[in-house]
Amino acid sequence: MTEIELTVNGRRVRETVEPRLLLTDFLRHRLGLTGTHVGCEHGVCGACTVMLDGTSVRGCCVLAVQADGSRVDTVESLAGSGPLTALQESFRRHYALQCGFCTPGILIAATDLLSRGTPTRAEIVDLLSGHLCRCTGYAPIVDAIEEAARA
Repeated sequence: MTEIELTVNGRRVRETVEPRLLLTDFLRHRLGLTGTHVGCEHGVCGACTVMLDGTSVRGCCVLAVQADGSRVDTVESLAGSGPLTALQESFRRHYALQCGFCTPGILIAATDLLSRGTPTRAEIVDLLSGHLCRCTGYAPIVDAIEEAARA
């Protein structure tokens, strides 16, 4: 067992974990942050995307012990208990979420992309090539991210 200390969604957390525990399992089962979804467990689907020290990563490809000393932000951190963010509101307006399984990971990845400036449509499409969505056909997601980028 290994003790880790990290900041999750602005809250300092100290836990003892097995060295092989995935960050996704730590977030979901230890901290109850179930917005981080687990799909493929190979980093392919993107449903597990979280921010680690300000950069989006696949939570299923990171061990909890690797996040020791880091800041982790999940989809729950985006709006908190306040109003929807511009990106979330744009997703709602464009019907860019349906079943919602892929949505948290895409929102986190898009937040990361938008934090670096105004992306082109090609950059948004490239971002989405790392996320599997079986409901929307991606066009509404691209439109929502483009709109949020202009906001």
